[in-house]
This record gives sequence, C-alpha cells and structure tokens, in this order.
Amino acid sequence: MELSWAMKLRIAAAAAVGVVLIGILSWPLTAPSETTGAISHTGAFVLLVLALLAGAAGYFVSWPYGREIGILAVPFGLAVWAVRSGSVAALMQANSTAAQRLALLQSFKWQPVFWLVVVAAGFAGPLLCRRILSSPKPGHDKKESKASFGKYLNPIIAIAASALVAHLCIRILAQDVRFGDDDLGSVVAQPALGQMAFAVLVSYGLAAFAVRKFLNVGYVWPALSSAFVTAFAINVYENQVQYLAQHWPAVFFSDAIVCVLPVQMVAFGTLGSISGYWMAVRYNYWRKHES
Repeated sequence: MELSWAMKLRIAAAAAVGVVLIGILSWPLTAPSETTGAISHTGAFVLLVLALLAGAAGYFVSWPYGREIGILAVPFGLAVWAVRSGSVAALMQANSTAAQRLALLQSFKWQPVFWLVVVAAGFAGPLLCRRILSSPKPGHDKKESKASFGKYLNPIIAIAASALVAHLCIRILAQDVRFGDDDLGSVVAQPALGQMAFAVLVSYGLAAFAVRKFLNVGYVWPALSSAFVTAFAINVYENQVQYLAQHWPAVFFSDAIVCVLPVQMVAFGTLGSISGYWMAVRYNYWRKHES
C-alpha cells in the first residue's frame, strides 16, 4: 500500500504551509532568544493563533484528507524552529558555573508542555474546519458509549511505554564522542543536529508503532510523552551538574537527551509519532490483505 503522488503532494502542501507560517514568518517572535526558541507571553499568544491558522490552512490544501494530513503543518513548522535554534552545548559554554547551568536546564524542564500546546492548536485547526464544513446526517445522532476501564488505561500505558522506548532509543541513537567516567559510567559530547533529529524521529516512530500495534491507540499519546522524557532527563542531570562542571568541558553530558532542546524534542517527536502510527496502520493492512 504505497502512497500515491497525489497524497505525497498533499503532505508536501501541508508541510509547506507550516514551514511558511510557523517556521519562517513566526521566527521573529523568538527575538532575542533565537538560540533556545523561547518567546514572550505576547509572542506565545500570536504563535498559538498562527498555529490554529496553519492547521486550518493545512486542512484545505490537503483536501479531502485535511483532517489526517492538515495536522502535519505545525509540527513541520516547529521542525524549522528546531533546526534554526542553537545547541545546549553552546548555552552551557556561555554559562560557566554549575548554578547557571542548572538554572538553564531547569527552565527547559516543562517547556515541552508549551510546545505541545502549540501542536494541539495546529491539530485543532483541521478538526474545527471539519466540524464547521460537515453537516450531521439525519438519523446519525451521536450516541453515548459506555466507558470501559481499558479506554482510560490504554492511553496511560501508551504514554508511559512511549516515554520509556523513546528514552532508551534516543540514548542509543544520539551518539557523538564518548568517554568513560568512573562515577557516571560515561559522558557523551553534544551530538550534531542531524543526529539528534534522526534519533528523536526514529525513537518516537518506534514508540508510536508499538503502542498502535499492541494497544490500538493513536499518535497523540506518544507525542505527549515527549514532555516526560525531557523532564526526567533533566531531573537526573540536576544531581550531576556539579560533578560535570568540575570534571568535564561544557560540551559533555551524562545523557544525550539533555542535549535536545524542548522545541526539538516536541517537533521531531510529534512527526515521528505520526509517522510511526501510520506505519503501523500500513503494516496491519499488509498483514491482513497481502501476506
């Protein structure tokens, strides 16, 4: 079940909308914090509005599959931010003391939550467009479904499992120069941007594939787990920052996940989650019809 050229063009069109509205036109909102992608409260509100508009525009340029494809607009736009942002290693070099480095990383701890809200605004655009444009059919009133324990348990398991898979895989895939350390086991230098993007994309793709296949849940839950992966890595780093500042140059870390900026984790994590989900759908289709 290969993607047709028409479908590929729809995906490219939705991605282009996000790149232009979010990745290019919204980038000045980061000034003067271009190295981290952080923005002011006013800029955050403007970005949320633009994310909603980007999702809506993605819906129309990928018609009639706007609901499925339009949601890609904002993650692709944020991926441009992720590429244009600086590196954690450069920020560590600019903050020489352990206290400064700790404060910097602590400011990153829950930033993924904001970026996930931006992604959610982008997801809301296609959903709102679909609701506005589609009229309910007679005799198809929405019925209340009985809540089951599994309905709520599976998403919780999916978030936890996705966070675990992503954490382990990013540590394996995001590699650079590594040295042994008596206390920490080893330390790793800041990986290149392409290496980190690859690691996050593949890790969340694997996580989403697994939870779709075994738990039958969507890509939203693996994407949400990105907030917990970042927070956990920084929690561990907080206990090591003093030692690292005394014994290793600023470009070395005990865990490569700490090197991933929040906007990078969410942008590439969301794209990986959506890709992994649809790969699982295609795999199930192949097993059912072509094996």
